Amino acid sequence: MSRIPRIVILGAGYGGILSAIRLQKELNYNEADVTLVNKHDYHYITTHLHMPAAGTDNPENARVNILKLIDEFKVDFVKSTVTQIRPHEKKVILEDGTLSYDYLVIGLGGEAETFGIPGLKENALNIRSINSVRFIREHIEYQFAKYKREPDRKDYLTFVIGGAGFTGIEFIGELADRIPQLCKEFDVDPSLVKIYNIEAAPTALPGFDPELVEYAMKILTDKGITFKIGTAIKECTPEGVLIAGDEFIKAATVVWTGGIRGNHMLDEAGFETMRGRIKVDEYLRAPQFDNIYVVGDCSIVMNDEGRPYPPTAQIAMQQGEAVAHNLIASIRGSQMKTFKFSNKGTVASLGKGQAIGIVGSRKLKGNVAAMMKKVVDMRYLYIIGGIPLVIRKGRF
Repeated sequence: MSRIPRIVILGAGYGGILSAIRLQKELNYNEADVTLVNKHDYHYITTHLHMPAAGTDNPENARVNILKLIDEFKVDFVKSTVTQIRPHEKKVILEDGTLSYDYLVIGLGGEAETFGIPGLKENALNIRSINSVRFIREHIEYQFAKYKREPDRKDYLTFVIGGAGFTGIEFIGELADRIPQLCKEFDVDPSLVKIYNIEAAPTALPGFDPELVEYAMKILTDKGITFKIGTAIKECTPEGVLIAGDEFIKAATVVWTGGIRGNHMLDEAGFETMRGRIKVDEYLRAPQFDNIYVVGDCSIVMNDEGRPYPPTAQIAMQQGEAVAHNLIASIRGSQMKTFKFSNKGTVASLGKGQAIGIVGSRKLKGNVAAMMKKVVDMRYLYIIGGIPLVIRKGRF
């Protein structure tokens, strides 16, 4: 190319922001034009959203201003919503303009996977963004206020969380911690509050260490959670959920955490997808497009057994850094690197002072795991924003 190559990054999630940060560090002056597009002017820490959703932390602690993370002399930031991707034209259509690119990084994030359950999309809440968790927190508080006006409506105090994966488990841990405070504030008998966690799989935290899952379920059961494991939600209505066995749980609050699919724009753009996600090659590129890279919830990376890795923050971060390396290699004509996910460990919070985790071959539980969770969070803040960001945000 005679002119400077144009790199466009769609989405400032874990993969997108890591790509942008790595590119601004590694690229030489005038080596490429880099543009980061995001619909908000902030990056949010998805793994922290369960806390403000339950009301145990401020939503502001889960977000970071993008302009504090990028150098505007090296990366252009465009606050806009992507409406269409045109891979054959090398164009991205925004709600207020068009961007042309030579290289594209798609990190638009996923959407809730409802598995075709009737009424779920219309009637359930989702922990997916800063605005969604604000809404959930205020909705929960509103149910307590409504109950005081209509004390015969016990469904206002009944909460159904669909899905016992990491998000669901972490959310119910925080919600259980918040309930006593809400009961005190609204003068409600705590015994009237019911929290159900419903999971279609035969175990909570599918794929996680069974000993740690058992520990987590005991902790959460002691906090007042009622588990219905191996039980599918058949329908979600404005009044509650119908579950396997034709039992109806009347609840004014249903929060769905049961799965993620890719972004609908990938199907619309003509990419070959599985549940809205693109199975990438060894360099994280979309098939048939050696100038388009895909990261995070929009991508599928297979493990050695031929099964897809779960779309976690950890894999998205590693993808972001790998994509930046391969973009620079493409521009310079040097060797690209194949992507190999390195699992650094997994930690799940169970509420204040409690967690479970696996780091290497070590199993962690209780306060030790909770401390490890904080270390993981602070390490991420350090990676994207250095010590100043750790000092500003490192209290969660």
